[in-house]
Amino acid sequence: MNPEHTLDLDRMTQKITYRPKERMVCFRSLTTAERSAVFNALSPRVRQEILRKLSVNESVELLDHLDLRRAHYVLDHMKDDSRRKRIISQLKNDLHAKVEYFLQFHPQASASLVHLNYVLLSDKTTIGETAEIIEDYLSNTGKIPEVIVSQDGNVVGEIPFSVLIRESNSSKLRNHIHPIKTVPYTSDHEEIITTFTSEPHKKVILLDSDGSMIGVVYSDDIIDFLEESPAASLYSFAGVKEGERPFDSTWSKVSRRYKWLIVNLVTVLIAGGVVALFENTLTQIVFLAAYLPIVAGMGSNASTQTLAVMVRGIAQGEITFKNGRPAIVREVNAGLLNGIFNGVLVAIIAIALGQSPLFGLVVGISLLVSLVVAGFFGAVTPLILRRLGKDPATSAGVLISTATDVIGFITLLGLATLILL
Repeated sequence: MNPEHTLDLDRMTQKITYRPKERMVCFRSLTTAERSAVFNALSPRVRQEILRKLSVNESVELLDHLDLRRAHYVLDHMKDDSRRKRIISQLKNDLHAKVEYFLQFHPQASASLVHLNYVLLSDKTTIGETAEIIEDYLSNTGKIPEVIVSQDGNVVGEIPFSVLIRESNSSKLRNHIHPIKTVPYTSDHEEIITTFTSEPHKKVILLDSDGSMIGVVYSDDIIDFLEESPAASLYSFAGVKEGERPFDSTWSKVSRRYKWLIVNLVTVLIAGGVVALFENTLTQIVFLAAYLPIVAGMGSNASTQTLAVMVRGIAQGEITFKNGRPAIVREVNAGLLNGIFNGVLVAIIAIALGQSPLFGLVVGISLLVSLVVAGFFGAVTPLILRRLGKDPATSAGVLISTATDVIGFITLLGLATLILL
């Protein structure tokens, strides 16, 4: 902001105070940020007169630009109890909606990441006045607030406590502003994660779409959160409890793992049942049995690769059920290309080992289908499980391996029955 514009706001404050007939026209001619700057400089009486003439939506928009301490003070002096309750309700709903929108950057992010423990002060405030405000805040909340500075209603930086201790009480905050990173709550997930990971050990201001301040987010909280999530997923990915450690007792290990082994046994039995359905085919084409573990192993490996990428993406907040379609398509396409390459290769090997070209075609197509299925289920399953509120790393592996094995076996044995018999 330039000095001339600041001087105009000073004049506007005087005009609004001493020309009551022009008051609302002048006030409404300002931007929301400028309104908040002027509003803070007015006397309590004039503030209440302005609030009485503003609509509820205009009042909410104005108070949204103030910190909670100032907004609470203003609302506490409103005489119309019904109007006050409507404004408070709308402010709370708006704040909740914006915080929830911001938290979409990660499926496990919680509102505790956004801190409201701050005071937003004009750059014209003195160090002495700031100390009094902090003391008042501390006596009412038991907490020492972050000191954020605004110029003409817009956030411009912060004041470290070392400055408050060191500088003269008569010195104004504008002379000691330290820059601070800001991020709009509507930013895309990648921008949010990049902002916080590039600002370790620092505060970041979460902004509304109109430039007002929503809250303070500490980058270390976000970084720690992002680092913890993949680690937790690494345990659950193998069906292991997060609390299990290498030197736990044997019985402790058994008690934590047996359920998943039973689930896996059931899925293996399902795959075995599919093979049993084609007993006649295997009896007539005995060599076909040698390719069952190839189809199963390749499909399992491909699905594990896809699952690992998807679980990591979910843990870091890069992908959700809503934006997952491009990732699913690309994983299927990757499975298709890998399937063509490996299918041709295994067909050539089968023919080189003395099998017919039709036999090579059957095993090649089967491997192709298995890798495409692995890519599809490996991408879709964890997203669906996350959508249902389940841990994708814990549950997805068993479901995906079952799908790839069953469909792979049906394809191999079914094609062999149709083409080779």
